[in-house]
Formats: sequence, structure tokens, C-alpha cells
Amino acid sequence: MTKMMSKVPVERAKLLPKGWQPLEGLRRDIDRLFEGFDVGGGPMFDIEPFWKAASEWPRVPPVDVVEKADTYEISAELPGLDAKDIEIKQSDGMLTIKGEKKHEAEEKAEGYYLSERSYGSFERSFQVPETVNADKIEATFTKGVLTLVLPKKPEAQRHEKKISVKAA
Repeated sequence: MTKMMSKVPVERAKLLPKGWQPLEGLRRDIDRLFEGFDVGGGPMFDIEPFWKAASEWPRVPPVDVVEKADTYEISAELPGLDAKDIEIKQSDGMLTIKGEKKHEAEEKAEGYYLSERSYGSFERSFQVPETVNADKIEATFTKGVLTLVLPKKPEAQRHEKKISVKAA
């Protein structure tokens, strides 16, 4: 025995969500497929395209800010820079770190000549708390890490006293 089913007329437009774009998913899948390919240099020449190298240098370097009992410490990662490439200024309650990275490479061999240049600069500013003794700020640069020590004024330092616990 066969069951009789009645077909209800349905408008096709009501079944599809508003703004439905059938090819959008396909486009995302194809874009994802080609993300791994490098256009330009490729593995044959063993060089990276210029736009990829430029994107590796961040516009603002990552920093860590730590408050200690008697100081604040700011450390910034600046790989590939030298101390001479960094400028630090303190003015009107602001501490500003500036730097510029320059890279030039030239390679000559039989049949080709390769010349690459990349430049990048950054500037990062911090509000200096009123509790900091601005005249005694120190900066050191070691192995690509800039460390700034901002000593606190004596009245702003935390004074701790250890209290012994007596058994009752």
C-alpha cells in the first residue's frame, strides 16, 4: 500500500536566508587553499617576496611592564636593532621609545643580481606616573631586548614589614 502524500506549494524565496550567496563559501575555500602558496619568489629562488619580509617587522614592538616594590620596569623586544638605532626621550610626563630598522642585502652571482632593502620604524609612548623619579630613569640594551628601569620616589615605594606569628 502506498501512502498518498499531498504536496504543499512553497515559495522558494522563503526557504533561502536573506543575503544568501551560494559562491561565497566556495570563494573562502579557494582562498584558504591558496594561502600557503607564495606568489613571487617561491622555493626556486629561495627568497621571500618583499611584502612578506616587510610584514615581519611589527609597527609597535611588544613590551612588558612590571611594577616592583621600588621600580617600574619596561622591557621591549627589538630584534635586529643596535643600541645606536634606538632613541628614548622623556618629556612632559611621557616616555617615548623610537627606533628604526634598516636592512640592505646584495647578492651577485653568475647570471643574476639580487638587491633587497627594507626599512621599518616605530614609536611607542608611555605615560610616566607622578610617583616615578624621572631624573633617574635608566635604559639598557642587551641581546635585542631594551630594558627601562623607572625608579619610584621614596614616598611611593611600598614598605613591607614582616610580622612574626607566635604560637598560642
